[in-house]
Amino acid sequence: MSGKLKEVRERIKSVQSTQQITKAMKMVSASKLRRAQQAITEMRPYANRLDKMMKNIVYNLDGDFNSPFVKTREIKKVAVLVITSNRGLCGAFNTNIIKEAIIKVESAYASQRAAKNLTLIFVGKKGYDVLKKRYSDCNLVKDYVDLFADLSFDNVSKVSQMLMDNFESGEYDRVDVCYGQFRNAAVQEPKAIQFLPISSIEKKEGSVSKSKADYIFEPNKETLLEELIPSILQTTFRKFVLDNHASEHGARMTAMDNATTNAEELMKELKINYNNARQEAITKELSEIVGGAAALNG
Repeated sequence: MSGKLKEVRERIKSVQSTQQITKAMKMVSASKLRRAQQAITEMRPYANRLDKMMKNIVYNLDGDFNSPFVKTREIKKVAVLVITSNRGLCGAFNTNIIKEAIIKVESAYASQRAAKNLTLIFVGKKGYDVLKKRYSDCNLVKDYVDLFADLSFDNVSKVSQMLMDNFESGEYDRVDVCYGQFRNAAVQEPKAIQFLPISSIEKKEGSVSKSKADYIFEPNKETLLEELIPSILQTTFRKFVLDNHASEHGARMTAMDNATTNAEELMKELKINYNNARQEAITKELSEIVGGAAALNG
């Protein structure tokens, strides 16, 4: 019986140690989440408005201007950029993003994969670790897995600029981005978004208006859009990264909070088991003493 008590005591100590770790990780994630959430909350309205404005321009000036990032070509070469975290312990966050990437690769771009014209680009180590073996037949780019070590605009822009340069040169005919969109600390939504070519706004169902907005450009249209569109694309890509960054910390904080609660429940069960085992041991010892005393007297 003493062996059983010792085993339960060791399990209680182990669970207590784990709970202390999960509490600490929760606090660290909560601290990082506040900064990451502030960054994406401040940027999202600006980035969304710029993206909407760009798509409006593309729609209203259809055919009236020439931009390499608007050209729709036959989709022969595709790049799928997968943004995940560098570390785990964040629930199903990374798994859900990877599932979105798998759907894209195996459903939408199966023919490009078969023709060896599919490139997977990774930001964050978890996506690369999972998909490198599954898609060893694809072109794998891991140059940016450590991007989250420096989220400055200049560093993040290196990735978006690479994507734009390769699209403009014809290396890619389409670029998709898979990432986690931040809703709140408990909700992160996996997304697979077309990054290039730029898609115009979708016409509302039932709309019959054929009129287009009349934009006035200063200086001339070509010069302005040549500078404006790449800048907006870089801002949009940075929003993807910041969204994913906040989502990671939100998911990890929630996962560690759940783990702490589960550890507390497990400790309660173990303490009940320990007390029951201890009571059984005491009862057995008393019974042996009473039995021994009765034998001596009898």
